Amino acid sequence: MALLLHLKTVSKLRGRGDRIAKVTFRGQSFYSRVLENCEDVADFAETFRWQVASSIDSNEMLEIQIFNYSKVFSNKLIGTFRMVLQKVVEEGHVEVTDMLIDDNNAIIQTSLCVEVRYQATDGTVGSWDDGDFLGDESLHEEEKDSQETDGLLPGSRPSSRPPGEKSFRSKGRQKTKGGRDGEHKAGRSVFSAMKLGKNRPHKEEPQRQDEPAVLEMENLDRLAIRLGDGLDPDSMSLASVTALTTNVSNKRSKPDIKMEPSAGRPMDYQVSVTVIEARQLVGLNMDPVVCVEVGDDKKFTSMKESTNCPYYNEYFVFDFHVSPDVMFDKIIKISVIHSKNLLRSGTLVGSFKMDVGTVYSQPEHQFHHKWAILSDPDDISAGLKGYVKCDVAVMGKGDNIKTPHKANETDEDDIEGNLLLPEGVPPERQWARFYVKIYRAEGLPHMNTSLMANMKKAFIGENKDLVDPYVQVFFAGQKGKTSVQKSSYEPLWNEQVVFTDLFPPLCKRMKVQIRDSDKVNDVAIGTHFIDLRKISNDGDKGFLPTLGPAWVNMYGSTRNYTLLDEHQDLNEGLGEGVSFRARLMLGLAVEILDTSNPELTSSTEVQVEQAAPVSESCVGKMEEFFLFGALLEASMIDRKNGDKPITFEVTIGNYGNEVDGLSRPQRPRPRPRKEPGDEEEVDLIQKSSDDETDEGGDLPSVSSSPPMRPQITDRNYFHLPYLERKPCIYIKSWWPDQRRRLYNANIVDHIADKLEEGLNDVQEMIKTEKSYPERRLRGVLEELSCGCYRFLSLADKDQGHWSRTRLDRERLKSCMRELESMGQQAKTLRAQVKWHTVRDKLRLCQNFLHKLRFLADEPQHSVPDVFIWMMSNNKRIAYARVPSKDLLFSTVEEELGKDCAKVKTLFLKLPGKRGFGSAGWTVQAKLELYLWLGLSKQCKDFLCGLPCGFEEVRAAQGPGLHAFPPISLLYTKKQAFQLRAHMYQARSLFAADSSGLSDPFARVFFINQSQCTEVLNETLCPTWDQMLVFDNLELYGEAHELRDDPPIIVIEIYDQDTMGKADFIGRTFAKPLVKMADEAYCPPRFPPQLEYYQIYRGNATAGDLLAAFELLQIGPAGKADLPPINGPVDVDRGPIMPVPVGIRPVLSKYRIEVLFWGLRDLKRVNLAQVDRPRVDIECAGKGVQSSLIHNYKKNPNFNTLVKWFEVDLPENELLHPPLNIRVVDCRAFGRYTLVGSHAVSSLRRFIYRPPDRSAPSWNTSGEVVVNMEPEVPVKKLETVVKLDATSDAVIKVDVADEEKERKKKKKKGSSEEPEEEEPDESMLDWWSKYFASIDTMKEQLRQQEASGTDLEEKEEMDNTEGLKGPMKGKEKARAAKEERKKRTQSPGPGQGSEAPEKKKPKIDELKVYPKELESEFDSFEDWLHTFNLLRGKTGDDEDGATEEERIVGRFKGSLCVYKVPLPEDVSREAGYDPTYGMFQGIPSNDPINVLVRVYVVRATDLHPADINGKADPYIAIRLGKTDIRDKENYISKQLNPVFGKSFDIEACFPMESLLTVAVYDWDLVGTDDLIGETKIDLENRFYSKHRATCGIAQTYSTHGYNIWRDPMKPSQILSRLCKESKVDGPHFGPPGRVKVSNRVFTGPSEIEDENGQRKPTEEHVALLALRYWEDIPRVGCRLVPEHVETRPLLNPDKPGIEQGRLELWVDMFPMDMPAPGTPLDISPRKPKKYELRVIVWNTDEVVLEDDDFFTGEKSSDIFVRGWLKGQQEDKQDTDVHYHSLTGEGNFNWRYLFPFDYLAAEEKIVISKKESMFSWDETEYKIPARLTLQIWDADHFSADDFLGAIELDLNRFPRGAKTAKQCSMEMATGELDVPLVSIFKQKRVKGWWPLLARNENDEFELTGKVEAELHLLTAEEAEKNPVGLARNEPDPLEKPNRPDTAFVWFLNPLKSIKYLICTRYKWLIIKIVLALLGLLMLALFLYSLPGYMVKKLLGA
Repeated sequence: MALLLHLKTVSKLRGRGDRIAKVTFRGQSFYSRVLENCEDVADFAETFRWQVASSIDSNEMLEIQIFNYSKVFSNKLIGTFRMVLQKVVEEGHVEVTDMLIDDNNAIIQTSLCVEVRYQATDGTVGSWDDGDFLGDESLHEEEKDSQETDGLLPGSRPSSRPPGEKSFRSKGRQKTKGGRDGEHKAGRSVFSAMKLGKNRPHKEEPQRQDEPAVLEMENLDRLAIRLGDGLDPDSMSLASVTALTTNVSNKRSKPDIKMEPSAGRPMDYQVSVTVIEARQLVGLNMDPVVCVEVGDDKKFTSMKESTNCPYYNEYFVFDFHVSPDVMFDKIIKISVIHSKNLLRSGTLVGSFKMDVGTVYSQPEHQFHHKWAILSDPDDISAGLKGYVKCDVAVMGKGDNIKTPHKANETDEDDIEGNLLLPEGVPPERQWARFYVKIYRAEGLPHMNTSLMANMKKAFIGENKDLVDPYVQVFFAGQKGKTSVQKSSYEPLWNEQVVFTDLFPPLCKRMKVQIRDSDKVNDVAIGTHFIDLRKISNDGDKGFLPTLGPAWVNMYGSTRNYTLLDEHQDLNEGLGEGVSFRARLMLGLAVEILDTSNPELTSSTEVQVEQAAPVSESCVGKMEEFFLFGALLEASMIDRKNGDKPITFEVTIGNYGNEVDGLSRPQRPRPRPRKEPGDEEEVDLIQKSSDDETDEGGDLPSVSSSPPMRPQITDRNYFHLPYLERKPCIYIKSWWPDQRRRLYNANIVDHIADKLEEGLNDVQEMIKTEKSYPERRLRGVLEELSCGCYRFLSLADKDQGHWSRTRLDRERLKSCMRELESMGQQAKTLRAQVKWHTVRDKLRLCQNFLHKLRFLADEPQHSVPDVFIWMMSNNKRIAYARVPSKDLLFSTVEEELGKDCAKVKTLFLKLPGKRGFGSAGWTVQAKLELYLWLGLSKQCKDFLCGLPCGFEEVRAAQGPGLHAFPPISLLYTKKQAFQLRAHMYQARSLFAADSSGLSDPFARVFFINQSQCTEVLNETLCPTWDQMLVFDNLELYGEAHELRDDPPIIVIEIYDQDTMGKADFIGRTFAKPLVKMADEAYCPPRFPPQLEYYQIYRGNATAGDLLAAFELLQIGPAGKADLPPINGPVDVDRGPIMPVPVGIRPVLSKYRIEVLFWGLRDLKRVNLAQVDRPRVDIECAGKGVQSSLIHNYKKNPNFNTLVKWFEVDLPENELLHPPLNIRVVDCRAFGRYTLVGSHAVSSLRRFIYRPPDRSAPSWNTSGEVVVNMEPEVPVKKLETVVKLDATSDAVIKVDVADEEKERKKKKKKGSSEEPEEEEPDESMLDWWSKYFASIDTMKEQLRQQEASGTDLEEKEEMDNTEGLKGPMKGKEKARAAKEERKKRTQSPGPGQGSEAPEKKKPKIDELKVYPKELESEFDSFEDWLHTFNLLRGKTGDDEDGATEEERIVGRFKGSLCVYKVPLPEDVSREAGYDPTYGMFQGIPSNDPINVLVRVYVVRATDLHPADINGKADPYIAIRLGKTDIRDKENYISKQLNPVFGKSFDIEACFPMESLLTVAVYDWDLVGTDDLIGETKIDLENRFYSKHRATCGIAQTYSTHGYNIWRDPMKPSQILSRLCKESKVDGPHFGPPGRVKVSNRVFTGPSEIEDENGQRKPTEEHVALLALRYWEDIPRVGCRLVPEHVETRPLLNPDKPGIEQGRLELWVDMFPMDMPAPGTPLDISPRKPKKYELRVIVWNTDEVVLEDDDFFTGEKSSDIFVRGWLKGQQEDKQDTDVHYHSLTGEGNFNWRYLFPFDYLAAEEKIVISKKESMFSWDETEYKIPARLTLQIWDADHFSADDFLGAIELDLNRFPRGAKTAKQCSMEMATGELDVPLVSIFKQKRVKGWWPLLARNENDEFELTGKVEAELHLLTAEEAEKNPVGLARNEPDPLEKPNRPDTAFVWFLNPLKSIKYLICTRYKWLIIKIVLALLGLLMLALFLYSLPGYMVKKLLGA
């Protein structure tokens, strides 16, 4: 849906002037272009378009305002036209002519004609160009007309559109707020368009009331903006930094100002990995080692024996010096190996890998304390293999990594919540296959010499392509390659390389390389990187990585084959390719594997398989593309290339490459497949045969300009004299038609460019403190959301395109989603932009910009980039590369490439490494080139953007003459101009001489002329004040176009050298303001304003240039018409014309006062020491010299402190020149040498602004009470701070409840028992205080993160309600800070001490700063500033030198700048001393003796210095001549040493004021190595008002751990502060109350001494006053609290990379004051000695391992092993319970474990030698964990491990009462068992489960143990000794074991007895009875006959 408005004309205007129209609908305004010098009719003929999201209501209004435009003053409203849209809604189209009304709603004569059209929802958006409007002759006609007349139309056409520029180009050119972009026709330069005058807000204010009432609420805000300031000055940008980024013009693209390639240049990187511990490793009884691999470097931890959860805490550092691309593709691999030793490499348990880039893209470039998941690459069906906890950080030069503060890490490790994975990656990663399909390649260069080939051809007639390509793919540390296709320029592979890796992979890029197989060594032909983030989307509607099949283009070195290619790196993908190498058709697909599938091959080896071939058409239909170019100017050709004829060649792919494009892809027509051999000859004479014979008179390509000899411009540069004849080039080429991809990218790019431009403006406005930056930002966001919605309507067009790949479809969907949500966010953000949130919101917008740039980058290429080469003598000299998407033509304006049909200024640069460094800064040539690329069928438009006024010169050839593009353009129109360059001054230039200064001059280039300013010697801030006049300039083209699009001016700044040629300093561009002959030279446009242009040197900025440029047309009357060049030709300076009066700034008289304090750390100059230095101050040609220091060694301070000079400075502060500080050394005979210099680029911070005496902070009447006495517990945080003078507000500073509790307790004499056990004072030491403070700091950080959001909302509220009385910004910030402080210090209402949280005992705390103290207190430069003095460069190699390396000393002093005369009130103040001027009350700078006391607490994360990855650190301190090395107290093998030492040094300021604290590594042999050092400037601390000499503690006490350190008591300090700052007070009394100025502080009035006696004291309230000193009116500032600061350690050999951190603080005491007490004792806590007694009573349900030899029964020979510190040190075993058949074992066995324990850190401390070769013992800290294991004893083979449990002595599950209740879940944590700590319980008894993993990696219960743990301190253990095992004293009784515990062969009878007795007893009895029965029976049967006989016979 859209509303279109075509504004035709406005007639019956009065007078003559510039007119501008503003059209508004729904709060969104557009501005028309400015029509200059209109008489009564203004012919706007412009179309505006609103993208409408919801249907238009019939009573909505459209408003058009017409203004008289003024550049200087605000625009004056002529009249307004308002229209209700009812008819438009009904009919869809209305044309109206109507009168306007003026401010008072009266009708005026002026009428306007307008046409409105409403397009409802019919989906045809984006195609309204043609003939949409009545009125204008139809556009089609116009277009034809403009083409045929060859653009020779006069400039008087009714629409002043340039011919062929279709009207829709100007459509939708939104002029958001005072518009920048719709200015595109304003005849003003790019740059001055930035400054639409210094206008005031509109004179339309009165109109606000009668605005129609239809607007909804949300529009009011916008309305205020629109009416409040139409063309508001603030919506204009300022310095031409932004000016350059804007493209206001129609016909010119913006030039790119940064020259040097940054990619490919090696840098320093450091990867640091800390392996802390591993857990849940899979495997039984293993000896794990962790291996860390980065790239090819490997490092191993030590081995830990038989444990599944080893603790290492080892730190590894890898240093690299490579280019970023190579660095970020390196793989970090962490693997765990077990049982590795000297002979065997061990077996891999599992590994984890990610690339360095992933780590670098994390916040802070690091993962801290995260768990890496291990998986086995050889067996992907297995689950996870364990976890390794580590820290990984990657640092580049200058990154400093904020390590979260290392304190005791007690928080229970939540593994699942802290995995080592980037945000958004699911913890359960699955295995996946990555299929990289390689189909074929085209256009390969030849890679062997053609010599042999020609011989072969001559002899055998055999002819081969000279390349044997194959493709290699690198991914996640693995590589796979396809087969080699012998000698083929167009190889066909159809293969796929398959990688198996976890998905999503933690490696961002895949590298695909075409290589040439060679017998000697293979070389890369070209490289392409596939960024997986661009071809996938991890959102919930995302898609897996997919790509193609699509062509990707590869670029690299030039195509001619040489044996040693100097640009080979380019082919490896490092740096920007300088030529097309080949293109490769590839595809990529990912398949997630189902690992449960049994057929799956489980290894992750790379495989290569065949892939199904794809049809040619799947990558798009081949289309003929047409590239046209016209060279309008070639200048600034480097003089090295000036002697031979020069030609420029344009190529696209291999088309157009005549020199070495040999293997050009043939075009896919009916392919006449030539013999491979014909190509070479045919293509060399390309202009003839091959091309023309093809299909009836098809035009040949002309790809290079005719050779031409350059002419001299000046001594450095040449130019080609094209004059009126401009050569053209054109190339036909065939590519798959994938324009849609490029179009979408272009639309997104357009949105991003607009956004970037707007954000630059806003930043510039904030920087220069212009008003209303938030309005500009709202406009930018509005523009962004419109752009996003426009994308949605445009991008959806070609949905059904048949050659679209899956990626195309998915990317489109995700782009549309992203942009839709971005549009939404921009809308909501727009509503939230307020004055005080601009900066935060600006950051959010920067994120939008990054995202847009990311989305615009299309991963599937289509048309290759265009290269422009400068050739001389058939050699390639320099090139430029233009992406083809920027040149692509489209009929829809948003899709048009940003350089298509525009004149682009290109600076050619040297290829590859030659372009690094200073060689890359010199321009090889500057081209003005017009380019157009589109389908051949669209090519009727190809001349549409050229400057008008030419005739085409065609090649006379063939019949179809009209079809030929011109071979050159002959310009018939030419205009004469004069250019005036007003070069006023430059500032902050680069120092090019060794003196640290330069002798700069500027050289101005325009077309083919150049001129120089004069050379000003020895300055970095030259004020040339010179006008350069260029006469007889001939510019070709239509006059009106030149007015809008003049050529750009290049300004180069050089340093003049007496010897040799001038050194290049930097370069900038500008566009002149053009005045046509028929214009008057008068405001608003003329004279032009001076502007700042940023000077670039390579990619770095090198200063600013203040200048203005005007281009004046010379009319028929000759130069007489030009404004006169008035102003004297300066007599002193010869014929040099100064900048004329209207342009140069308005000056007034200022006085600059300089405070000279002293010089420090001056280095030698030319090997001589500096002895008698002096400081010269210079500003705008005036200056002052300090007094001479007579002996620098004895006293480096000046004896005259304040001097001043007067100078004329511009009224406008932004134009203030810099001030130069130079230090010279006065030698004998009046010679002097320059030591170093410093340029203060902005005087703003030194300008004196009289204080606002009405501000509350100046108020000294009335009283404000600050109370500390615990009275009635007020509900917290409810007291309001009112700073009115009239009311006596009470500021309640809450003391946390515990403290109240404690005070009450003290008062009552401890009669009642407190609820919380108070820590015993005697138990507490400084470390208790330190650890408590660290906990507080962590808690505060956490709260800050949590409350960040609330804070923002709160601030918004604060600001809207406003504070009574104008509060200064600083005050406001302070109030917020206070609020925050209160919030963090006292628990809020909900979380007070009522809350059931565990209460912390109240310990006094200090402040732990996680950074240097300086950064917290503004470097202590409150009145004494330090200026670094820099020397110049000594050689060419030093351009990369950091500022640090160039510092030769420091000047201490200050400046004060004010307009004369000085305001009265200052000089009238009491005690005003005129000799000190504005610097009243500064201390004397005579030498002073000071006692410096340095407390070094500890160091963290030191860089390892020894081979074993450790260091032996000790402290070294240097101050002046004192050098303390604490070598004997080195700490062995520690990277986190706790020093806990204090050092006293006596020093004399100022000679000895730089304190260096260094950490060295102790070495037995050789010198000790410096690990890192930190430097502290003590002088600034000593003299600072923040009182950094000795920190103010929180509470005052005279004894105990918190004893007051300062020799002065709080009351004395307070009196002194009041005296020094002339404040009334302190008035003490009544007790517990003190009054300072108008603040009253109340608090406790008594103090307790050591013996518990109470004494009255004033110290508590005095201390309270000091802690709130910043609230004292006028003089208040924050005083430094008692603190510990954390300082980074740096090593000069590795500049910029942190080598660790040091925690310390420094106290200073002047020697003329009473001496301080003894230093605090902060020596490290000694671990406490304990003894742990473990009695193993019984085991039960132990699994049975052995089978009996004879009987096959299951049994186990059980014993229990336990250890505390580690298996080697102190493992203890019970005896063996043999042959347990039930799993029951009885032991009654006691282990004794003595150990040293640090309660604060919950670690056991052990000292042991690392190996037999170690010199001394190393101290280790390990967690307190008791391990119990059960084993099965074997006589001959190794014992079998059955199960184990680890008990963390601080928190382990309480044992079960009986074996039955003891279950496996107790150990795995599934069962919620109460946790106990042995340190609290002292004695624990119970049953615990023992676990092991089965084959499926699951835990199973393998036994239970009954044990008793008893903890005693060493003293208790001595008093009450017990025996080991079952020995005396206090023996345990023998266990009651069955006798069979003896094995059968030791006692066979017994075992037989056992067998018989126990097992077969009943069986034997049964058998015996049965036998007896049988015997009886047998006997019976046996004796029966006899008896029978006897009976019968009666015997």
